[in-house]
Amino acid sequence: MKHLFDHISIASSILVTKTYSTSFSLGIRCLNKKYHHAIYSIYGFVRLADEIVDSFHGFDKIDLLDEFKHTTYKSIEQGISLNPILNSFQRIVNEYHIDEELITCFLSSMEIDLQETSHCDKSYDAYILGSAEVVGLMCLRVFTENNEQLYQELKPGAMKLGAAFQKVNFLRDMKNDYEVLGRVYFPKVNFSVFTEEEKKEIERDIESDFKVALVAIKALPRTSRFGVYVAYIYYKSLFNKIKSMPSSHILSERIRIPNFKKMSLLAGSYVKHSFRMI
Repeated sequence: MKHLFDHISIASSILVTKTYSTSFSLGIRCLNKKYHHAIYSIYGFVRLADEIVDSFHGFDKIDLLDEFKHTTYKSIEQGISLNPILNSFQRIVNEYHIDEELITCFLSSMEIDLQETSHCDKSYDAYILGSAEVVGLMCLRVFTENNEQLYQELKPGAMKLGAAFQKVNFLRDMKNDYEVLGRVYFPKVNFSVFTEEEKKEIERDIESDFKVALVAIKALPRTSRFGVYVAYIYYKSLFNKIKSMPSSHILSERIRIPNFKKMSLLAGSYVKHSFRMI
């Protein structure tokens, strides 16, 4: 009867995804249905780890993350976990042969969040790799369905897409990250004097990431291309909105894309996909 618990587990991952991220939920629904459970499971795992370091104030975050890390590896080895989110995740790791080093790299980045409040260039690159780029690679393992040659071809673009998403998140959440969590992710940036030139330099870096990522998105199988493109378009729209605002606004508010705009972006993406323009 384990299939009943597996059903409850994936339902938990879906609930986590839909509760925490309307944009990723929208993108997942645009994927071929055969990928839905896998990507919900990956997001649920990533979200739960992120919540430990970002939200569980007043608790021993180091101990909680250490327990989560130990339970993650144990669930993958045993093929089961009493934690529904981890039970859902381990199934996908084992089914799609997701590399353990990707999981280790991600969890290491979560540990960094508990240890560091600012970054140099080296630690920033390491954090982007672990918190975002490897997540893109986990998803790519699913989309390429164990086709190693295709995985290796699209790997650089998948990493750049994850990096672009994360850096946009950093800009969007800069105020909250600093005031609530005491973090500034961008190297050499002083929150209190975030300048226009610093903002433009970060934007140039993100533009470069998006450019490389789009090439890889267009090379994805059609079963996953539309869903990934929708997420790309949403983040690109958010990024363009951030670009249009002065640096002072980034420090005073969290930039959002309204739901009606998301629906418009979805419709436009669907037209492009239908006419094979992507």
